[in-house]
Amino acid sequence: MSRQPPLENTIAPVQPHEQDNKDDFVHVVHSLDSKGSSDGSITRRERAPVFVSSIRKDEPIVTRRELWSYYLYYNGDNGVGPGGYSMTLFQSLAFAAGFDPIKGPGSSCNAEDASGQCVLPWAGGTKAVSSVVLVANGITFAVMTAIFTTIGSAADYGTFGRWLLFVVTCFCWGAQFASMSLTTPSRWPVSMTLYMIGYISYGATLVFFAAAFPRLARNTAHARATREKYEAGETTLEDFEREESLEKNRISNISTTHSNIGYIVTLCLNLSILLPLKDNPKVNNYTLVLTNVYWVVVGIWWFIFQQPRPGPPVPKGESYLTIGWKQIWQALKQYKKLPYTFIYLFAFFLLADGLNTTGTLVSICQNDKFSFSFLQNTYLGLAQAITSTMSTLGFWYIQRYYKLSTKKMFVVTNVVTMMIPLWGMIGIWTTKLGFHNAWEFWAYNIVFGLFQAPYYAFSQTMMAELTPPGFDNMFFGLFGLSNRASSMIGPNVIQAIIDKSGSNWMGFPFLFALCVCASLVIWFGIDVTKGRRDAVAWADAIRSNTKDRSVKRKAEKEI
Repeated sequence: MSRQPPLENTIAPVQPHEQDNKDDFVHVVHSLDSKGSSDGSITRRERAPVFVSSIRKDEPIVTRRELWSYYLYYNGDNGVGPGGYSMTLFQSLAFAAGFDPIKGPGSSCNAEDASGQCVLPWAGGTKAVSSVVLVANGITFAVMTAIFTTIGSAADYGTFGRWLLFVVTCFCWGAQFASMSLTTPSRWPVSMTLYMIGYISYGATLVFFAAAFPRLARNTAHARATREKYEAGETTLEDFEREESLEKNRISNISTTHSNIGYIVTLCLNLSILLPLKDNPKVNNYTLVLTNVYWVVVGIWWFIFQQPRPGPPVPKGESYLTIGWKQIWQALKQYKKLPYTFIYLFAFFLLADGLNTTGTLVSICQNDKFSFSFLQNTYLGLAQAITSTMSTLGFWYIQRYYKLSTKKMFVVTNVVTMMIPLWGMIGIWTTKLGFHNAWEFWAYNIVFGLFQAPYYAFSQTMMAELTPPGFDNMFFGLFGLSNRASSMIGPNVIQAIIDKSGSNWMGFPFLFALCVCASLVIWFGIDVTKGRRDAVAWADAIRSNTKDRSVKRKAEKEI
């Protein structure tokens, strides 16, 4: 069977070109719209580095030990501590330090005749505890934005990405261990600070860890064998793309399953402390530390067994703090060449903002309902973790059996994403439904597990499908900006709504509108097949452009 010729939108998988540098990297790339001078030399405009491809000709094949260490890191990085317990501890201390605005300073928010409102002194006035939590979230996502835009794409150079993940992981571990100091309500500002440090670094670990995923997926033994068959003309482009997509989905779904398994194991371990020490005033602190110890034990192996796949060195005259901004600016200017990649990034920005803020708002309501109980949250988390594991495996089985596309699977999860804030809206008009009852939070955690765990797997795979090969950190940095940093908008809007209305539930309509708009754009505005081929074509053009310039410069030197 002969291989189809590469057309404008049907491009063969890209192989790194022979380079004139000793490291065989597809090295510093210049703007595609730059032009040379009349004598064939390079103009000053072309000398600013713009893009870099981190693909090498001799990237090592992924070993079983390396792949398992990748899964185990995600097993420990399951979010129970920084994404769950830390916020509960922070909200609990803030609530205990607050007062009832109806009765004035000195009153208790826990009194039997309390009004149900609770405020803290804030910037010369007062602010509702729920709003303070949302402000903390808004600040964390703003800091994430600065991190991803400044040093996100710089991770494509050298071993910076590997060490960057290690550093942010250590910051997250340190913030969790420091929670042992949070023992009195007066320390709620410290709790707020540690929560933000922990959540910022946790979000960064997810983004920089996910950036390694496309590189792993294209270097598995199966992926390499499939590529070799295509290059030998033994399979069609469509078959190659389908197999490569399924391989990405396999690794993404298995890693997500491991994250959920880690969620289950961590929560079960925590019960060994929460049940016998339930009357101990420091039981919550002990639980948070145990959760963190589990992540350290299973996560450290990734930094030991990860094989080196470094990028090229930072170009002369550039730094890690500046080149990221330059790359992102130039990447954004490529939206006409990569329309579906950027439509997805924009739509996911809205969707992630809606979903992440919805989760925060539901957690605030849940903590209020169950009086900030770590034990109750552990039971609810177990319900979510078990259903998440089952659904991730189930979705993967269905996709593999019926050969369904990533987009079709993602659309199913989007429907449920919209339904969660819609259900919360009901709580505006009645207390019988809409996250007012204990059973609704059980239902929410089960439904979230059944559909939102696959959502994370398929959203990541969608991004991998639309990312130009070899430019993983740059585009996953933008994806991280859409996923995590987008939520600096939602929390700030919602906290303003809550402050004005005095009701947590008034924030749900805004979140529902966000999720609906984003889902419609993804459903009707993205062609994944064409977007994938556009991404490959873009990467191929970038590399070809660099090779041509390298040959020209070499010829000029010889002359």
